[in-house]
Amino acid sequence: MSVRRFWASATTLILAAVTALGMTHPASASTGGYVALGDSYSSGVGAGSYLSDSGDCRRSTLAYPYLWAAANSPSSFAFVACSGATTSSVASGQLGPLSSSTSLVSVTAGGNDVGFADVMQDCVLSSESTCLASVNAAVGQMNNALPSRLGSLYASIHSRAPQAHVVVLGYPRFYKIGGSCVAGLTEKERTAINDASAVLNGVIAKQAANAGFAFSSVVDEFTGHELCSGDAWLHSVSIPIENSYHPKAVGQSNGYLPAFRSAA
Repeated sequence: MSVRRFWASATTLILAAVTALGMTHPASASTGGYVALGDSYSSGVGAGSYLSDSGDCRRSTLAYPYLWAAANSPSSFAFVACSGATTSSVASGQLGPLSSSTSLVSVTAGGNDVGFADVMQDCVLSSESTCLASVNAAVGQMNNALPSRLGSLYASIHSRAPQAHVVVLGYPRFYKIGGSCVAGLTEKERTAINDASAVLNGVIAKQAANAGFAFSSVVDEFTGHELCSGDAWLHSVSIPIENSYHPKAVGQSNGYLPAFRSAA
């Protein structure tokens, strides 16, 4: 059965390369309190081993925040990232643990704001023209509405945790173009999604820099492990469906964790 027969209800997709910005690290970042904010890419959807009290947020013990905290023993650890989170829901529902004693914060946000779950649904289920139009609409949101939303979120984080070193992580590039996939999306669709992810990461990186935060791209870590690479660290269309287009456990440990560790 063609992959187009499945509905990809993934969140926060898209992705590509941007040079890491603002990589000045306070020496105390790993010794104070650490708060992990964000969406499903930070909560660990797709990695399994979910904490029993996390419910639909699906916070995983194999997600990069949990792995980093286990290895570095911060004085406190608040893991509040949640599947489906947007910039506004992070701002309204996740900032409670932040304080003047917080020394380190991580965050992924932006993919859900521009509707990439809907984009991937259109690309998986509909025609190439519908997919490309949906991608272009999302890129319009990235360029127009998303910068101010990210800026507002980052300002709120800084206001609540003024001493914290904040690491904003990007999203991986999804597809290896000219790779091993023989079914599913067309190469034109895959290229458009990759190109849109570059725009998304670029917008996030710019707003992080404006806020004085560090931006850490994960594109280099995932290069060679995209979908269609033959050794993917991302789920394709999967059962359970929420895993689709999210990092596997190896994507968290070998992709996101090193990218975060290099900037923390």
